This record gives sequence, structure tokens and C-alpha cells, in this order.
Amino acid sequence: MSTRSRLPWPDAAPVLPVEPLRGVLEAFSSLALRHPEDVTLLPPLVDEDGNADEFADPPPALEQIVEEFGGIEVRGRVRLNLLTDDRTDLGPYTLLGDPTTFYPLIEGDDVAVILTIDEDGAPGAVYGIGEDLSLTLAARSLGHFLERYLHALTETLEGLDAEAERASAGAGDSGEAGNGAGAGNTAASDRSAAPDGAPTRAESAVELMKAHMLSSILGLLPEEERAAVPFESVADSGFEADDLPEGTVAVADLRDVDGDASVHVMDADLPGDPLECRIAFSHGGLVVSIVDEEAGEE
Repeated sequence: MSTRSRLPWPDAAPVLPVEPLRGVLEAFSSLALRHPEDVTLLPPLVDEDGNADEFADPPPALEQIVEEFGGIEVRGRVRLNLLTDDRTDLGPYTLLGDPTTFYPLIEGDDVAVILTIDEDGAPGAVYGIGEDLSLTLAARSLGHFLERYLHALTETLEGLDAEAERASAGAGDSGEAGNGAGAGNTAASDRSAAPDGAPTRAESAVELMKAHMLSSILGLLPEEERAAVPFESVADSGFEADDLPEGTVAVADLRDVDGDASVHVMDADLPGDPLECRIAFSHGGLVVSIVDEEAGEE
């Protein structure tokens, strides 16, 4: 089910300062100004008139950031949204625990990118969730994820412009002089006049964002190209039980791994059905536990 009711977010953690992210946020704004038909900035929590988005319910620790930056959208297809206003426990969120332990950043039909939130309300690591419910470490912090997203978006826009230039040159070479003068603008706006079978600019934007980031963090790469971190029993993990969420039956430690490493919950060696368990995060979101909620209540 989904809900718009406000969550009881923990608020003991300090608010993340926006200043360290100023350069990234300004770069997003610059891209939106230079590519207005490709990139749209989403409204922040508080608009220019001082009115707040009454439906948004971000974690308190993100207050400074979301007051200035609500997110960014690429061609209406790929949306990084820091002001999610509708939460659900279905689809990619099926195995996740309490909704106050994570916050969606990117949402698709069967995939998502989430920011982990600890028991004090502190944001931690960022994960992509694939269609197979695997989790892939996308970044160790929100700041690092925004930097990575900015890089992917910049590469995507450069790729779109390169495609537009090739399309324009091709039109000129074919002798369509009458259309050639406006070919670059047409390609920049939609590429609706592209040859049959050629992708539109929006479709190209999606594919380029996948190539530069999304495929690797949403489990879309071939299995042999995905680095996996196995789940271990608590006894074999090196952790004390008190250092893990209550009811933990298996652990994957990603504290020392490189980015884009995945954990496959559905393949974990568990005494029961993985769908009967829940995922919990600890140690800055970098330790992933499979929790048997019934065992935790005993």
C-alpha cells in the first residue's frame, strides 16, 4: 500500500550542511540553464515565495539540502527526486524494513535508488535495487551520489549533443539543404524527424543515463559483470550480535568493497523463505542484514 501520511522520522542526527554540496547543486543549475529542453530542476521544499511543499516528507537531516534543491529530471524520463511525496512497500521495496530506514531518490516500475537512514536519522549509503531485489552499493553518502549523478548527466548531455551534430551532418550530406539549417535545433528539441527506427532524444537520454550509471547500480548488467558480496551467518561474519540489528540471520559487509558491489538477498542461504525476512542497514548503511522479524521478537 502507499501513503501520504507523515512518517515518524528519527531526528537525533545533525542536519546535513548544504555548503559542501554547493558546487554540485550549482552545476546542476548550470546544466538546466544551458540545456533547458533536456534538463528540468524540480522545485525545492520551499519556493521563492516561502511556501513549502505540503506533501513532501523528507528526513529531517536533509532539511538544508531540500530547501534549495528538490531534484532534477532528464527529458521527463529519468528523475532524481529528493522530495518524494508517496511511499509504498511494494515492488523494489518489498524486502525493506520500516519506511523510516530508507528514502527513495529514483523510482522506476520495478527498480529504485534509496538513501539509507539510521536509527538516529543520519543519512548513510545509497543503494540501487534491481528487479531481482538485489542491492547494489551506488555511493557511500548522498553527497557522493549527487556527484556521481552529475557526472553521468554531464556525459549524457554531451552524448545527446554529439548525436544531434551527427544527425545534422547526415541531413546536410544527404542534400536536404532546406532542412539542414534547422536540423540541429530539431534534434536538440525532440529528434522527431529522425530516420525511421532512430531513437528520439528522450529515448537516447535514457539509454545514455543507463550506460553512464543506472545499469551498473540497478542490476541491469550481465551477471558476470556484477561484483557480488556474499551473505554470511552472524557467527562467520566477525560481528558481535549486539553490533547488528535485532533478529539478524545473515550479514553482508560492504565497508571495504568498491562501489557497484551487489548483494543478492534472494540467493542467501537462509532457513526459510527470503520473502518472509526484511533488510536492515547498519554501520552507515554499509552493512546489510537479513532480519527474521519473528526471531527478533523472541
